[in-house]
Amino acid sequence: MDSIYWLVALIILLLIEIFTLGLASIWFAGGALVAFFISLFSDNIILEIVVFIIVSFVLLYFTRPIAVKYFNNKRVKTNYESLEGSTGKVLETIDNFNETGVVMLNGLEWTARAYEDSAVIKEGKKVLVKKVSGVKLIVEEEREGV
Repeated sequence: MDSIYWLVALIILLLIEIFTLGLASIWFAGGALVAFFISLFSDNIILEIVVFIIVSFVLLYFTRPIAVKYFNNKRVKTNYESLEGSTGKVLETIDNFNETGVVMLNGLEWTARAYEDSAVIKEGKKVLVKKVSGVKLIVEEEREGV
């Protein structure tokens, strides 16, 4: 009877993986498959559960980094992620204390704040986008020769 439960678990885990495509449950499906085969020859549920847990975590630990590297290598960054590392031009002096600052980036004007609170970046300077916070660019002045 345990074999049926492991088979159902395997099918459910595979369906979750098919619908999510996020490499989330495939490792546990592998554990359920091995536990299913163990259940065909053994009637010890404790052994089956232990094998399921061990196989699932061994697969997760050793094969996930490889799978992520090869299956996720064509991931396209979203719009805001692609801005990080870009350079722009300061149109209005960036001063966190006075809450001012505008940067021109990719033909669009963005509200900007300095990465370091004490930094004041003058108009006309070139800046590097460190991160995006909401609708604001967090930038630092780009240093010459870097």
